[in-house]
Formats: sequence, structure tokens, C-alpha cells
Amino acid sequence: MHIERFAPGEILKPFIKQYVFIETADDVINRILPDTSLVMAIRYGGNISDITGLNTNQLPSSLITGLKKSPRLINYGSATSNMLILFKAAGAAAFFKQPLHELFEASVPLDNFIAPDKLTLLEEQLAQVDGNQQRVAIVERFLVQHIQTYKQDQLIISALQKIRLSKGQIKIRELANAHCLSQDAFEKRFRRVVGTSPKQFASIVKIKSIVGNKTQNGSLTQVALNAGYFDQPHFNKEFKLFTGLSPADFFKIPRAW
Repeated sequence: MHIERFAPGEILKPFIKQYVFIETADDVINRILPDTSLVMAIRYGGNISDITGLNTNQLPSSLITGLKKSPRLINYGSATSNMLILFKAAGAAAFFKQPLHELFEASVPLDNFIAPDKLTLLEEQLAQVDGNQQRVAIVERFLVQHIQTYKQDQLIISALQKIRLSKGQIKIRELANAHCLSQDAFEKRFRRVVGTSPKQFASIVKIKSIVGNKTQNGSLTQVALNAGYFDQPHFNKEFKLFTGLSPADFFKIPRAW
């Protein structure tokens, strides 16, 4: 599997985290952990299937995936080429009118939101050019054409920053109070813009922090305590929901993540 990453241009930098190209020569199974980004995927070669459950589900050539609380197993067929557009948290709201929490735990064909003939043309253009830098330019022109008249919700941007700074260890009531909103009003506003509840978002940030920062030989008990868990079973349960593996089994895997 060959992976190449690109940063967005200045116009889209407030909304896009990065572009990721995945190209395969042979069949590859990839475990995808939950993240804080909604993802738009455009496949311009090969086949991709979701094999997470009991059944294999062939994925459409263009789709958008909402935030998830558990991992997925994705099978990339041989000679597959796929481009991922990773939005910043709250960034996708600039391109989609509907409340983003409706996409939580879902992968939806992109032609539900964008005219099929335009998507077909985009996929053809991506397949015809040689370099990924050219593909980034094509997609950026496409995204700029589809951006809504939009002003970022600075209250939610501020809340996201506080969640990240706390590594997910912050009470939602404290967040709401800090932004002079009732908890109910704050949660509804957050879900609409970010794509999940603030509690679920904070949980993703917390486990991602653990996964990213634990040393190979660190004590799991100490890791759990540092992350604000008061007992090992609760930590083990949340960790397995997030990764699909127990902490002990997950951290035995060579640190490719």
C-alpha cells in the first residue's frame, strides 16, 4: 500500500485537514480507527469493500463517512486508487447544508448531495491525470465551487479547542457554562456542526491521545489513571470499543500507528 498526503491550499485550509491518496498493488485489509474528521472518499480505480461485519459491502465510488465510535475493516482490492478528503472538525459544515450528526456512524453515497453527472466527471478527471498534485488541484477547484455561504461557528471552534487541550478530559456542563449556553442548547449546536455529541467527540479525542502517546512498555494501569479512568474494566471496555482490541493486544502490535 502506497500512501501520499497533501496539505490544502489557503482557501480551503480552514475546512480541510489534509488529502490522502491510497494506492494498492495487491489486496490489503486496513483497520481504520475512529477519528474526529468526517471523510469524503473518491475512488478512481479498483474496488473497496467494508468487511467489518458478517457481510462484505462493496463501497460506492464516491461517499462521505460520518464520525464513528468503533473501528472498521476496509478491504482495498488490487490496483485500487482512492483519494480521501479529511475535513477538520466542524469543517464539513461549510459544504453540506444538513445537520452533520445525521451522518454519525454512516457512510453515504456522495450523489445524495452532489449531482451524479458532476461526480462522474470528477472521477474521470482524477483517473486521467498522472500525478497526485494535479488531482489535489482538480478536487480543490471542485470543492471551492461547492462551498456554501458560510461563517464558521466560533463558539464551537472554541469548544473544540478546549476539548483537545484537555485531551478529552473535560465535563460537557463545564464547556456549556464556559460558552454561556444551557447544556441542551450547546449539545444541539455542537452535534449539528461537528457531527456527533460533545461527549462522544471528547471520548474519541481521549482514546486517540492514549493511542498516540503510550510508550510500548508503559503501564496500562497508569495510562488509564492518567486519562481520567477510575477503574481498569471501564478503560478496557471503552478502548476495545474504539480499537476492536483489548489494550494489551492492541499495544502488542508493532507501532505502525
